[in-house]
Amino acid sequence: DPAGCETYRANAAAYAGELRGLDAEIRTAWATVPAEQRRVITTHDAFGYYARDYGVRFLAARGVSTEAEPSAQGIARLIRQVRQEKVRALFVENISDPRLIEQIARDTGARPAPEPLFSDALSPAGGPAPSYAALMRHNTRALVRAVRGD
Repeated sequence: DPAGCETYRANAAAYAGELRGLDAEIRTAWATVPAEQRRVITTHDAFGYYARDYGVRFLAARGVSTEAEPSAQGIARLIRQVRQEKVRALFVENISDPRLIEQIARDTGARPAPEPLFSDALSPAGGPAPSYAALMRHNTRALVRAVRGD
């Protein structure tokens, strides 16, 4: 589509600028949280990119797949780690069954965050994460609040 090429380039440049601004917002939000506090328990291991880019340590009850069954030994190890490290942030994801996180919460005394993280799916149009940028903003706000204990 040669006729649309300039429009595509302009749209790409505008979106790249939006993503740079989003990245700066997220870095600013995390700058107020000490590195040793940046620990989060999630249902499955879906946030490697976020951990790498923003210095957050995600501990997952399951592996990468939401279908994976965690072992009793793995859950016991995670519960010990939550207690030892005083992890405050427990999250269910929008696509996950909450029962495992609820069990970890009962066994550790930590409480699950009141809102889910969005990992592998967006929310409906009227929800908190209808686009990638909205998803990242929602997740960052929820993560920072939970890690701080707010």
